[in-house]
Amino acid sequence: MISFLLPIVRQICVVFTILLCFTFINTNSALAAKESSDLLKQPVSEITVSLGNSANELKFEPNNLELVAGKRYLLHLNNPSQLKHYFTAKDFADGIWTQKVEAGKVEIKGAIHELELKPGAEAEWVLLAIKPGKYGLRCPIPGHTEAGMTGEIVISP
Repeated sequence: MISFLLPIVRQICVVFTILLCFTFINTNSALAAKESSDLLKQPVSEITVSLGNSANELKFEPNNLELVAGKRYLLHLNNPSQLKHYFTAKDFADGIWTQKVEAGKVEIKGAIHELELKPGAEAEWVLLAIKPGKYGLRCPIPGHTEAGMTGEIVISP
């Protein structure tokens, strides 16, 4: 008699386990959605970075940026020089979440690894710092990195 009930009990246990897993997953999804919504509601800290300057010096001003993990930032990027420049920091870009990049009348969403700013251009990069670490910044145009157009971005825990 007991051997007849064993398969039924197993099926009930399997169904119960599956239901319990779905409940756990839905609860975690709801918490994650609320947490990310809260992060997007926090005010942004604004940082202005110039790529070069009006004297056409090959440098980032400032060339050291300090961010805190879990905080939102608005990077105001501008290029006051007569040369085009790149804001290239691939490892940094992999350690953040980009909410948007806005330039002119265009808004870009999703993963960004490099921005090119032509002479006189401006862009705004709204991001959430996530992964603590030290990240290199450079302009990869031939001769620019070698001339000192480099920097460091630090995300602290």
